[in-house]
Amino acid sequence: MGGNEWVSTSTPYLAASPGTPGDTWAAEAAAEGRRGSQRIVQAGRVEAPEAVAEMFGVAAGEGVIARRRIMYLDGEPCELTDTYYPLGIAGGTGLAGTAKIPGGAVRLLVELGHVGVRVREEVTARRATGSEAEQLAMAEGDPVLQLTRLTLDEADRPIQVDVMVMPPRRQKLHYEIRIG
Repeated sequence: MGGNEWVSTSTPYLAASPGTPGDTWAAEAAAEGRRGSQRIVQAGRVEAPEAVAEMFGVAAGEGVIARRRIMYLDGEPCELTDTYYPLGIAGGTGLAGTAKIPGGAVRLLVELGHVGVRVREEVTARRATGSEAEQLAMAEGDPVLQLTRLTLDEADRPIQVDVMVMPPRRQKLHYEIRIG
């Protein structure tokens, strides 16, 4: 990794790690000699935004569980992450609360019988909203990258949607895809 560039891969966040009791984000940052942390700013039932509802195959405004976090790298906000779960999967579980989940959300999903086997990701560039700019310590209207991830189970049912917003400065998204 050159200079202050940050390279992030999706892979560590997709499967439960039996031997990793802690925070995957903190571990990824620590492996690069950096400090990663996160703050859960809200969790619980919300009305599904239109794009999320479409990915879950439900009506816009239908109830889903959301966990909203601000991710920090070396003490500076670097990403806003909203993770959504169908109410039938996450309602009444630790996913609906603001406490850290031992072993992470993916491990809890597996314990609940929901294993992700396929992921679709889409990356777009757009302008930051006022709220996003404030939380990411940037100017309103500055460009951001938005990564939207849909996780599907073996039966192709959606079990999780992540919407991550990050300033493009020092970001590099890295994908490695096995063919065959």
